[in-house]
Amino acid sequence: MKAFSAPGKALIAGGYLVLDKQFASYVVALSSRMHAVVEGAHTAPEESNTVITVKSPQFLEGEWSFVFDHSSETFTVSEVLGRKNPFVEYSILTMLKFINPQFASKIDITIFSDSGYHSQENVTVKKSQSKQFAYHTAKITDVPKTGLGSSAGLVTVLTTALYSFYISSADVTEKQHLESIHKLAQVAHCQAQGKVGSGFDVAAATFGSIVYRRFDPSLINELKSGVNKSEDSQQIQDLVKQDWNIRNDRVALPSGIRLIMGDVKGGSNTPKLVQKVLKWRAEDPESSEIYSDLNTNNMKLVDSLSEITKAEQDDHFSYAESLKQIGNLNTYEILKSTNASIKPFQDLIKATLEIRKNLQIITQRSGAEIEPPQQTQLLDRCNEIKGVLSSVVPGAGGHDAISLLIEANALENLVQAKKEDTIFDKVEWLDLTEQEYGIIIENVDSYKEFL
Repeated sequence: MKAFSAPGKALIAGGYLVLDKQFASYVVALSSRMHAVVEGAHTAPEESNTVITVKSPQFLEGEWSFVFDHSSETFTVSEVLGRKNPFVEYSILTMLKFINPQFASKIDITIFSDSGYHSQENVTVKKSQSKQFAYHTAKITDVPKTGLGSSAGLVTVLTTALYSFYISSADVTEKQHLESIHKLAQVAHCQAQGKVGSGFDVAAATFGSIVYRRFDPSLINELKSGVNKSEDSQQIQDLVKQDWNIRNDRVALPSGIRLIMGDVKGGSNTPKLVQKVLKWRAEDPESSEIYSDLNTNNMKLVDSLSEITKAEQDDHFSYAESLKQIGNLNTYEILKSTNASIKPFQDLIKATLEIRKNLQIITQRSGAEIEPPQQTQLLDRCNEIKGVLSSVVPGAGGHDAISLLIEANALENLVQAKKEDTIFDKVEWLDLTEQEYGIIIENVDSYKEFL
C-alpha cells in the first residue's frame, strides 16, 4: 500500500496568455490536495482481466471499476456498473498504453479530496489525528467546485498511483519520474476533456508553484489510435521520451506574503469564456498589442516577486520593517509612500493594476466576463483593506473566485471587512496556503481510519 497527494492551483498571472506557448505564467500550488491510496497485486497467470477499482467515498456512488481484457487486440476498458468518469477512465487507459502490461492485476485506489475543492454545504467532516475530509450527500458531478483544479489534481494523483504500482521501484519525486508522470497526466487530462488545454493545472499538481510555459498542443493532438496494442503503446512511450520544451521553473511567494483565495459562489463557464476571447483575438487587430502589454506586466509581476524575495535575503531586518509598514497601509496608500525600501512592493501593485486594466479591456471588447463590473467593485474594495497588496480574478476569471496577495498578518483585516461590508456577503475566504512542492509521498497510516 502506498499513498500520494497533489496540490490545487491558482493562476495569478497569465490568464489567457497561458494558452499560447510564447508566453509564460505564474502558477501558485495550493494546500488543498488530492490524495490517492493504492494497493494491488498481480493475479494468477491464467487470469486475462486486469480490474482497476477507483473509490471516492466522500461522494454518493463514488466508485468506478474498470476491466481491461489482456486478450483484446486494442486498449479498451469497460466500467462494470456503466458509470461514466472520463478523468478516471483516461488516466487508466493512458497508463495501460504506456506500460502495456503482460500480466493481469487487481488494483484498488481510494481517492480523497481536501475541502477547498468543493462547496462545503451539507457535509459531514470525518477526522483522524492528521487528516480530515468532508463527506457529501450528493454525487461528485452535483457538488459545486471552487475552481482549484480538482480534475487536474485527480488525474495527476491517479496517474502517480498507477505509475508507482507498475514501476514499483520508482521514486515518484525524482525529476525523471516526475516528468514522465506529468506527460502521462497531460495526455489523460486533455483526452478526458476532449480538448488540449494549456496544462498549467496539471503542471502545478505535478511540480508545485512554478513559472510555466505550455507544451505544443500538436504533441497530443497528433496522437492517433494505433492498429494494435503494440503500436499504441510505442506511440505513448515515444511521446513520454520526447522533450516537450515546457518551462516549469520552481518558485515560491516571498516570506511574509500570503495568497488568499475567496470563493465568490458565482460560477463561470471557463470554456465559453475562452471561446469568446479566442474569437476576439482572431478578429480584433489591436488584440496583439493588448496581449503584449498584458505579458509585459505579467513578467513585471514575476520580477517584482523575485525582487521582494531578494530584499529579504539582502537585509532580513529591513525587510521585516517593510512588511510591518505594509501591514498598516492599503494598496493605494502603499503606492503613495516615499519609503524607498518598499519599491518592490509598489512595482508589484503597479503590475497588478495594469494586468487588471488589460483584462477589463478584453472583457469589454470580447464580451467574455473575465473581470465583470461586480468583480471590479469587489477587487477595488479589497484594495482598500490594510495589508492587501494585490487583488485579481485568477485563471480565466469570471464569477468563480478572487485571489489576493496580502501581508501575512493581515488576515484578520479581511475577516473584519467581511463583517462590516455587505459587498463581501458572497465571499468565503478559503483556508489555503501556498505549497512549494507538487506530488509528494504521504504516510499510508494517516488514511487507514478512512479506508
